[in-house]
Amino acid sequence: MAVIAFLFADGVPGHHLGIAPMVFTTAARTVRTAAYDVRVASATGTVVTGDPPLGLSTPWRLDALDGLGPADTVFLAGHERYREPPPPAAAAALRDCADRGCRMAAVGTGTFTLAALGLLDGRRATTSWPHTRELARLHPRVTAVPSGDPATVDGPFHTAAGIFGGVDLAVDLVERDHGVLIAASVARRIVMPLHDQTVADAAELERAHTEPTTLGPTLEWLETQFHRPVTLTEIADHARISVSTLNRRFRAQTGHSPLQYLLRARLHEAQLLLENTAVPIEGIARRTGFGSGANLRHHFTRLTGTGPRAYRAASRVLAATLAKSAD
Repeated sequence: MAVIAFLFADGVPGHHLGIAPMVFTTAARTVRTAAYDVRVASATGTVVTGDPPLGLSTPWRLDALDGLGPADTVFLAGHERYREPPPPAAAAALRDCADRGCRMAAVGTGTFTLAALGLLDGRRATTSWPHTRELARLHPRVTAVPSGDPATVDGPFHTAAGIFGGVDLAVDLVERDHGVLIAASVARRIVMPLHDQTVADAAELERAHTEPTTLGPTLEWLETQFHRPVTLTEIADHARISVSTLNRRFRAQTGHSPLQYLLRARLHEAQLLLENTAVPIEGIARRTGFGSGANLRHHFTRLTGTGPRAYRAASRVLAATLAKSAD
């Protein structure tokens, strides 16, 4: 059984605590041959995250790296004090792992920890895009690779940008361990719930269009109005009925009020743009009538449980992994 040790430091972003570990635990639980012992560790046994700060206990300390059953892979998350060298005990443990040929992975500013130890000298590495120049400045012996690609591999060192870059990296490690078909299966289980919601919404919108009703032309007209605010009165005027009749017919046909339907239709269009284009978030917000990226993020997160950037990255992970499995 392969041991994957996640070493977290104070100031770790909350999403780093769960996203990459979820890939390996999903593999271990769903694919019989993908056996992983996932260890969550910190140097002191506790880690602080969030604002306001939240203290969390970790089941392991540094013994997760070289205790009973030494780690095969050490995974470093990003953290706030990335400019500082790691504590001496953690530095010694990480160097020992590297010396014995352990696979070393880092996400986001976790890459700075490996660089501070000199482990990335003469190698290529990736960090979160706002920190790429800083990595090159603080560690000139490291070739800082822009984070356009999800992950960079140089020997036993695997580095990636933050958030879903960590998923890319973790899925890639599962693929290296167990092959592309198992990696694709794991990616499906992690990412497909988001896509299931998209498919369900698409089916619902399609039914609303195809059911025989006088609302059909109005539904088609609404989808040409995403770029601007639309009132109930305007929708009723287009359908040539009263507002009360409009509400009654919309609920009978779609299960939603007119404005709820319009919101879901706009979100569905935003999902399609995120999956199939490189249009920036602000541009998608304008195209779909949300006005600002902040407003789009609010509604999108409420519907899907994740933000638009993460959704776009998740879609990319799934598409790339499934494309590999089809080759």
